[in-house]
Amino acid sequence: MADPRGLATLPPIRGRVQQAAPLAPFTWFRVGGPAEWLVRPADMDDLLLLLRDLPDQVPLAVIGAASNLIIRDGGVRGVVLRLAGKGFGDIVLEDDGIIAGAAALDAVVAEHAAAAGLAGLEFLSGIPGAVGGAVAMNAGAYGAEVKDVLDWAEVATPRGLLRLTAAEFGFAYRKAVLPTRGVVARARFRARPGQPAAIAVRMAEIRAAREATQPVRARTGGSTFKNPPGEKAWALVDVAGCRGLVRGGAQVSEKHTNFLLNLGSATAADIEGLGEEVRARVLASSGITLEWEIQRIGEVMP
Repeated sequence: MADPRGLATLPPIRGRVQQAAPLAPFTWFRVGGPAEWLVRPADMDDLLLLLRDLPDQVPLAVIGAASNLIIRDGGVRGVVLRLAGKGFGDIVLEDDGIIAGAAALDAVVAEHAAAAGLAGLEFLSGIPGAVGGAVAMNAGAYGAEVKDVLDWAEVATPRGLLRLTAAEFGFAYRKAVLPTRGVVARARFRARPGQPAAIAVRMAEIRAAREATQPVRARTGGSTFKNPPGEKAWALVDVAGCRGLVRGGAQVSEKHTNFLLNLGSATAADIEGLGEEVRARVLASSGITLEWEIQRIGEVMP
Protein backbone atom coordinates (compact mmCIF):
# COMPACT_ATOMS: atom_id res chain seq x y z
CA MET A 1 0.00 0.00 0.00
CA ALA A 2 1.28 3.46 -0.84
CA ASP A 3 2.43 5.61 2.06
CA PRO A 4 2.27 9.17 0.64
CA ARG A 5 2.99 10.85 3.97
CA GLY A 6 5.93 8.61 4.86
CA LEU A 7 4.44 7.39 8.13
CA ALA A 8 5.97 3.95 7.66
CA THR A 9 9.39 5.57 7.90
CA LEU A 10 9.01 7.34 11.25
CA PRO A 11 12.46 7.76 12.81
CA PRO A 12 13.42 4.98 15.27
CA ILE A 13 13.33 7.06 18.46
CA ARG A 14 13.66 5.67 21.99
CA GLY A 15 10.50 7.32 23.26
CA ARG A 16 6.95 6.09 22.98
CA VAL A 17 5.26 5.87 19.58
CA GLN A 18 1.55 5.00 19.54
CA GLN A 19 -0.73 4.57 16.52
CA ALA A 20 -4.39 5.67 16.58
CA ALA A 21 -3.81 7.16 20.03
CA PRO A 22 -6.75 8.76 21.88
CA LEU A 23 -6.12 12.46 22.48
CA ALA A 24 -9.27 13.53 24.32
CA PRO A 25 -7.91 12.41 27.74
CA PHE A 26 -5.03 14.88 27.38
CA THR A 27 -7.23 17.90 26.71
CA TRP A 28 -8.99 20.03 29.30
CA PHE A 29 -12.18 19.86 27.24
CA ARG A 30 -11.96 16.03 27.13
CA VAL A 31 -13.11 15.90 23.51
CA GLY A 32 -11.63 15.08 20.13
CA GLY A 33 -10.54 12.22 17.92
CA PRO A 34 -7.29 10.24 17.90
CA ALA A 35 -3.82 11.03 16.64
CA GLU A 36 -2.74 9.03 13.62
CA TRP A 37 0.56 8.76 15.50
CA LEU A 38 1.29 10.08 18.99
CA VAL A 39 5.00 10.48 19.64
CA ARG A 40 6.54 11.19 23.04
CA PRO A 41 10.33 11.58 22.76
CA ALA A 42 12.45 10.32 25.64
CA ASP A 43 14.67 13.40 25.84
CA MET A 44 16.16 16.26 23.86
CA ASP A 45 18.35 14.03 21.69
CA ASP A 46 15.31 11.93 20.84
CA LEU A 47 13.31 15.03 19.92
CA LEU A 48 16.07 16.36 17.68
CA LEU A 49 16.37 12.99 15.93
CA LEU A 50 12.63 12.92 15.30
CA LEU A 51 12.54 16.43 13.83
CA ARG A 52 15.65 15.86 11.73
CA ASP A 53 14.47 12.61 10.14
CA LEU A 54 10.70 13.08 10.01
CA PRO A 55 9.74 13.28 6.32
CA ASP A 56 8.69 16.78 5.28
CA GLN A 57 5.36 15.50 3.95
CA VAL A 58 4.29 14.19 7.37
CA PRO A 59 2.09 16.76 9.16
CA LEU A 60 3.36 17.69 12.62
CA ALA A 61 1.30 19.11 15.49
CA VAL A 62 2.52 19.83 19.01
CA ILE A 63 0.40 19.61 22.13
CA GLY A 64 1.46 20.36 25.69
CA ALA A 65 -0.90 20.59 28.63
CA ALA A 66 -3.68 21.00 26.02
CA SER A 67 -5.39 23.54 28.25
CA ASN A 68 -6.14 25.98 25.44
CA LEU A 69 -6.88 23.52 22.64
CA ILE A 70 -9.76 21.96 20.75
CA ILE A 71 -8.93 18.70 18.99
CA ARG A 72 -11.59 18.11 16.36
CA ASP A 73 -13.66 14.93 16.33
CA GLY A 74 -12.04 13.49 13.22
CA GLY A 75 -8.65 13.35 14.90
CA VAL A 76 -5.27 14.62 13.77
CA ARG A 77 -3.41 13.33 10.74
CA GLY A 78 0.33 12.72 10.80
CA VAL A 79 2.36 13.03 13.98
CA VAL A 80 1.16 14.60 17.19
CA LEU A 81 4.14 15.43 19.38
CA ARG A 82 3.81 15.62 23.14
CA LEU A 83 6.71 16.51 25.43
CA ALA A 84 6.34 15.03 28.89
CA GLY A 85 8.20 13.40 31.74
CA LYS A 86 11.62 13.97 33.22
CA GLY A 87 13.18 14.71 29.86
CA PHE A 88 11.20 17.94 29.50
CA GLY A 89 9.86 18.78 32.93
CA ASP A 90 13.00 19.77 34.83
CA ILE A 91 13.10 23.06 36.75
CA VAL A 92 16.43 24.62 37.70
CA LEU A 93 16.69 27.59 40.06
CA GLU A 94 19.33 30.29 39.59
CA ASP A 95 20.08 33.43 41.59
CA ASP A 96 18.22 35.70 39.19
CA GLY A 97 15.93 33.40 37.31
CA ILE A 98 14.61 29.95 36.60
CA ILE A 99 15.12 27.48 33.74
CA ALA A 100 12.18 25.20 33.00
CA GLY A 101 11.50 22.45 30.52
CA ALA A 102 8.63 22.76 28.06
CA ALA A 103 6.48 20.26 29.97
CA ALA A 104 6.80 22.05 33.31
CA LEU A 105 3.47 23.54 34.30
CA ASP A 106 3.41 27.34 34.51
CA ALA A 107 1.90 27.23 38.00
CA VAL A 108 4.63 24.86 39.21
CA VAL A 109 7.32 27.20 37.86
CA ALA A 110 5.70 30.04 39.81
CA GLU A 111 5.63 27.91 42.95
CA HIS A 112 9.33 27.02 42.65
CA ALA A 113 10.22 30.67 42.17
CA ALA A 114 8.15 31.68 45.17
CA ALA A 115 9.74 29.04 47.38
CA ALA A 116 13.18 30.37 46.40
CA GLY A 117 12.23 33.99 47.13
CA LEU A 118 12.27 34.98 43.44
CA ALA A 119 9.73 37.63 42.47
CA GLY A 120 8.26 38.63 39.12
CA LEU A 121 6.88 35.28 38.02
CA GLU A 122 3.75 35.22 40.16
CA PHE A 123 1.53 35.79 37.11
CA LEU A 124 2.48 32.34 35.80
CA SER A 125 0.39 30.84 38.58
CA GLY A 126 -2.68 32.21 36.78
CA ILE A 127 -1.90 30.56 33.44
CA PRO A 128 -3.34 27.04 33.03
CA GLY A 129 -0.74 25.45 30.81
CA ALA A 130 2.89 24.45 30.39
CA VAL A 131 6.05 26.39 29.57
CA GLY A 132 6.28 25.33 25.93
CA GLY A 133 2.83 26.60 25.09
CA ALA A 134 3.28 29.72 27.18
CA VAL A 135 6.31 30.71 25.11
CA ALA A 136 4.75 29.67 21.79
CA MET A 137 1.70 31.91 22.35
CA ASN A 138 3.20 34.60 24.60
CA ALA A 139 0.76 33.66 27.34
CA GLY A 140 -0.18 36.30 29.86
CA ALA A 141 -2.36 37.02 32.86
CA TYR A 142 -2.79 39.59 35.62
CA GLY A 143 -0.83 42.36 33.94
CA ALA A 144 2.19 40.45 32.63
CA GLU A 145 3.15 38.32 29.62
CA VAL A 146 5.89 35.82 28.87
CA LYS A 147 7.69 38.40 26.72
CA ASP A 148 8.18 40.55 29.83
CA VAL A 149 10.25 37.93 31.67
CA LEU A 150 11.77 35.64 29.03
CA ASP A 151 15.55 35.72 28.65
CA TRP A 152 15.79 32.94 26.08
CA ALA A 153 14.17 29.74 24.96
CA GLU A 154 15.67 26.71 23.26
CA VAL A 155 13.76 25.57 20.19
CA ALA A 156 14.32 22.15 18.64
CA THR A 157 14.22 22.26 14.84
CA PRO A 158 14.99 19.89 11.96
CA ARG A 159 18.37 21.64 11.71
CA GLY A 160 19.24 21.33 15.38
CA LEU A 161 18.74 23.16 18.65
CA LEU A 162 18.48 26.96 18.57
CA ARG A 163 18.66 29.30 21.52
CA LEU A 164 16.57 32.37 20.76
CA THR A 165 16.30 35.58 22.76
CA ALA A 166 12.94 37.15 23.52
CA ALA A 167 13.50 39.68 20.75
CA GLU A 168 13.97 36.90 18.20
CA PHE A 169 10.49 35.50 18.84
CA GLY A 170 8.79 38.62 17.49
CA PHE A 171 6.34 38.55 20.36
CA ALA A 172 2.94 40.17 20.00
CA TYR A 173 -0.35 39.76 21.84
CA ARG A 174 -0.81 35.99 22.28
CA LYS A 175 1.64 35.34 19.48
CA ALA A 176 5.24 34.31 18.87
CA VAL A 177 7.08 33.47 15.68
CA LEU A 178 8.84 30.09 15.76
CA PRO A 179 11.11 28.53 13.14
CA THR A 180 9.45 26.12 10.72
CA ARG A 181 8.55 22.90 12.59
CA GLY A 182 10.20 24.37 15.66
CA VAL A 183 9.31 23.03 19.11
CA VAL A 184 9.99 24.96 22.30
CA ALA A 185 12.03 22.64 24.53
CA ARG A 186 12.97 24.79 27.53
CA ALA A 187 13.12 28.42 28.59
CA ARG A 188 14.79 30.78 31.04
CA PHE A 189 12.72 33.37 32.88
CA ARG A 190 14.16 36.40 34.63
CA ALA A 191 13.29 37.02 38.23
CA ARG A 192 14.49 39.22 41.07
CA PRO A 193 15.04 38.67 44.77
CA GLY A 194 11.86 39.28 46.72
CA GLN A 195 10.26 38.83 50.08
CA PRO A 196 8.74 35.33 50.27
CA ALA A 197 5.80 36.62 52.31
CA ALA A 198 4.95 39.29 49.72
CA ILE A 199 5.30 36.79 46.87
CA ALA A 200 2.99 34.37 48.68
CA VAL A 201 0.39 37.09 49.18
CA ARG A 202 0.41 37.99 45.48
CA MET A 203 0.04 34.36 44.42
CA ALA A 204 -2.82 33.90 46.87
CA GLU A 205 -4.51 36.96 45.36
CA ILE A 206 -4.19 35.47 41.88
CA ARG A 207 -5.58 32.11 42.98
CA ALA A 208 -8.50 33.81 44.72
CA ALA A 209 -9.24 35.97 41.68
CA ARG A 210 -9.30 32.93 39.39
CA GLU A 211 -11.56 31.00 41.74
CA ALA A 212 -13.94 33.93 42.03
CA THR A 213 -14.21 34.84 38.36
CA GLN A 214 -13.43 31.75 36.25
CA PRO A 215 -14.95 28.26 35.95
CA VAL A 216 -11.69 26.64 37.04
CA ARG A 217 -13.26 23.32 38.04
CA ALA A 218 -15.17 22.79 34.79
CA ARG A 219 -14.18 21.10 31.55
CA THR A 220 -13.07 24.22 29.76
CA GLY A 221 -10.25 25.51 27.61
CA GLY A 222 -9.24 28.81 29.17
CA SER A 223 -9.88 32.13 27.46
CA THR A 224 -11.70 31.45 24.21
CA PHE A 225 -11.20 34.73 22.33
CA LYS A 226 -8.47 37.33 22.26
CA ASN A 227 -9.30 40.76 23.60
CA PRO A 228 -9.77 43.16 20.64
CA PRO A 229 -7.84 46.45 20.93
CA GLY A 230 -9.48 48.58 23.59
CA GLU A 231 -12.14 45.99 24.34
CA LYS A 232 -12.75 42.99 26.61
CA ALA A 233 -13.91 39.85 24.83
CA TRP A 234 -16.09 38.74 27.74
CA ALA A 235 -17.97 42.05 27.75
CA LEU A 236 -18.66 41.88 24.01
CA VAL A 237 -19.93 38.31 24.41
CA ASP A 238 -22.14 39.36 27.30
CA VAL A 239 -23.65 42.35 25.48
CA ALA A 240 -24.40 40.08 22.52
CA GLY A 241 -26.62 38.02 24.81
CA CYS A 242 -24.46 34.89 24.84
CA ARG A 243 -24.10 34.29 28.59
CA GLY A 244 -25.26 30.73 29.21
CA LEU A 245 -25.84 30.04 25.50
CA VAL A 246 -25.99 26.28 24.79
CA ARG A 247 -25.18 24.23 21.70
CA GLY A 248 -25.40 20.45 22.05
CA GLY A 249 -23.40 19.58 25.14
CA ALA A 250 -21.46 22.85 25.17
CA GLN A 251 -22.26 26.09 26.96
CA VAL A 252 -20.93 29.63 27.31
CA SER A 253 -20.01 29.94 30.97
CA GLU A 254 -22.43 31.97 33.05
CA LYS A 255 -19.57 32.79 35.42
CA HIS A 256 -17.17 34.16 32.79
CA THR A 257 -18.47 34.60 29.25
CA ASN A 258 -15.07 34.20 27.58
CA PHE A 259 -15.02 30.55 28.65
CA LEU A 260 -16.75 27.66 26.86
CA LEU A 261 -17.72 24.57 28.83
CA ASN A 262 -18.17 20.90 28.09
CA LEU A 263 -21.23 20.08 30.19
CA GLY A 264 -20.32 16.40 29.97
CA SER A 265 -21.62 15.24 26.61
CA ALA A 266 -20.16 17.81 24.23
CA THR A 267 -18.33 16.95 21.04
CA ALA A 268 -15.55 19.09 19.66
CA ALA A 269 -18.02 20.17 16.97
CA ASP A 270 -20.42 21.38 19.67
CA ILE A 271 -17.71 23.48 21.32
CA GLU A 272 -16.24 24.94 18.14
CA GLY A 273 -19.70 25.50 16.68
CA LEU A 274 -20.76 27.34 19.82
CA GLY A 275 -17.68 29.52 19.55
CA GLU A 276 -18.51 30.37 15.95
CA GLU A 277 -22.08 31.20 16.92
CA VAL A 278 -20.76 33.55 19.61
CA ARG A 279 -18.46 35.21 17.07
CA ALA A 280 -21.39 35.75 14.70
CA ARG A 281 -23.57 37.24 17.43
CA VAL A 282 -20.80 39.56 18.61
CA LEU A 283 -20.18 40.73 15.04
CA ALA A 284 -23.88 41.45 14.60
CA SER A 285 -24.06 43.23 17.95
CA SER A 286 -20.88 45.30 17.91
CA GLY A 287 -19.36 45.09 14.45
CA ILE A 288 -16.25 43.48 15.99
CA THR A 289 -14.88 40.14 14.78
CA LEU A 290 -13.53 38.15 17.70
CA GLU A 291 -10.35 36.18 17.05
CA TRP A 292 -9.96 32.72 18.53
CA GLU A 293 -7.37 32.41 21.30
CA ILE A 294 -8.02 28.69 21.73
CA GLN A 295 -6.08 26.67 19.17
CA ARG A 296 -8.07 24.25 17.00
CA ILE A 297 -6.43 21.34 15.19
CA GLY A 298 -7.50 18.20 13.38
CA GLU A 299 -10.18 17.04 11.01
CA VAL A 300 -13.90 17.74 11.13
CA MET A 301 -16.01 14.57 11.14
CA PRO A 302 -17.74 14.07 7.77
